[in-house]
Amino acid sequence: MKAFVTVMPKAGVLDPQGKAIGHALAGLGFAGVGEVRAGKVIELELAETDPAKAKAAAEEMARKLLANTVIESFSVTLG
Repeated sequence: MKAFVTVMPKAGVLDPQGKAIGHALAGLGFAGVGEVRAGKVIELELAETDPAKAKAAAEEMARKLLANTVIESFSVTLG
């Protein structure tokens, strides 16, 4: 089973990568782009076949390693 962990900076946390992307988009002529936030998606192939257990395992992995929960939030989806 695949799990996707999406990690994003929490609101209010500075995001220099997002700002750089926003400036680059403006420089390329893309008007109307507001705030840009950059995060990451981690794809996990899990042996677990029970969706609830797979999601719980991925959430535990995110809390312990994949996300810095002080400055980042995360969400887990199965696919």
